Amino acid sequence: MSERRDLEIITGLVPRGSRVLDLGCGTGEVLAHLIAHHGCTGYGIEIDDANVLASTQRGVNVIQLNLEEGLALFDDHSFDVVLQLDTLQHLRNTESMLRETARVGRIGIVSFPNFAHWPNRLHVAMGRMPVTRALPYEWYDTPNIRVTTHADFEVLARKNGLDILESFGLQRGRMVRRRPNLMASVAVFKFQRA
Repeated sequence: MSERRDLEIITGLVPRGSRVLDLGCGTGEVLAHLIAHHGCTGYGIEIDDANVLASTQRGVNVIQLNLEEGLALFDDHSFDVVLQLDTLQHLRNTESMLRETARVGRIGIVSFPNFAHWPNRLHVAMGRMPVTRALPYEWYDTPNIRVTTHADFEVLARKNGLDILESFGLQRGRMVRRRPNLMASVAVFKFQRA
C-alpha cells in the first residue's frame, strides 16, 4: 500500500479517533498515517523482522505475530477497526482470519489485488499469468498463496455472515464503483458481523 491516493481513500474509511488493529502492517505506513492524521490509536501485527523494526521506527506499536496462528490474544470487539490491507492473499487460513477480523473488530476493512481486472483476464486469455502493478510478481516467485476477485470476496463475506457496508475498487488512485470486478486492480471492502 504505497500509492498515496489509495492510502488516503482507504484511511478515509476509518472513523477519526478509532482504535485500530492493522494485520500485516508492513512498515507501519498506514497506521502511522492514521495516528498522525485521524487521531487513531492501535497496534500493527507483523511477522517480518525488518518490517517490525521499520514500524517501530515510525512510532507504531507493533506485535510480532504469525497471522496463521489467529488472533486469540485479543478479546471480541477489542478494536473499532481491523485492517487487512494486501494481506489476505498471503494467508493459508483466509476464511478463519476473515472471521477473526470480524470478531476482534467492530468494523473490518480488507483490500487485495483483484484478479478479475480486465488486463489480468487478457493475460490469462493469452495463456500467461499476469504481472501488473497490483500483482507485481511472476507466478513462480510470488508471495501470494492465492488470488481472488472482487465478486468472489462478496460471496465469501456473505457465507461467513458478514454485512458488507461498502465495496469498491481502486484503479491508479481513483475509486471505481461501477463494475469494480472488471475495472479495478484492487478490491476494497468495509464490513461488520451481521
